[in-house]
Amino acid sequence: MNRDALKNLSFSAFLRCSLSYTLPLMENLQHWQQKFEAYLSVLPHTDGSHDLSHFRRVWRLADQLSSEGEDKLVILATCYFHDFVSYPKNHPKRSQSSKDAAEKSRGVLLEMGFPNEKLDAVSHCIEAHSFSAAIEPKTEEAKIVQDADRMEALGAIGLARTFYVAGQMGSKLFCAEDPFAENRVLDDRQFAVDHFETKLLKLPATMKTARGKIEAEKRAAILQRFLDDLRSECAKDSDI
Repeated sequence: MNRDALKNLSFSAFLRCSLSYTLPLMENLQHWQQKFEAYLSVLPHTDGSHDLSHFRRVWRLADQLSSEGEDKLVILATCYFHDFVSYPKNHPKRSQSSKDAAEKSRGVLLEMGFPNEKLDAVSHCIEAHSFSAAIEPKTEEAKIVQDADRMEALGAIGLARTFYVAGQMGSKLFCAEDPFAENRVLDDRQFAVDHFETKLLKLPATMKTARGKIEAEKRAAILQRFLDDLRSECAKDSDI
């Protein structure tokens, strides 16, 4: 860049431009992970199901699903910012969460000096991770993050998160008269257990990676065992 061009740059633009020349040195995952965590850790959080520990777990899963062929920095950034905006499950804008998260995250990442050429890829990954948004992932990175995030809804962690969210919404655990909706319409906003059939047990079929599908099926089996145990305990003729 010549001197005349530099004179016309604002300080913030100059800083971003300067960072672009040092990005090969900065593009290491540990550096960016520490930077993301330092930023996110000071923000107020009231949702324990979409907190920093959730972001860390999604990254750990996504890292295991990825290979050298994928852009791990894009994956890392998406894992930490995919729920940057997360409306409650019963919010009218729930399906808009991932789009708003992508837009808000772009500005934050830009101010951090994140590589500008990777922002579109991160935005797509964030938008496509959401189940309710129903956006098809077009890149391998987006498929990996989507799978990793959906795994968090399954297994023992998914079980805990389901009832945590139900408590936040003020939902009942299950319908006492008909726990498994044999003679009623499923309603997962009113009954937590209904969420297993309306969404969770369908997730393995939506997985985009082979390893993700295998792990999702293992974790779904944990949910099914819970339902089987619940059915046994709720049976009117059950003995102890």
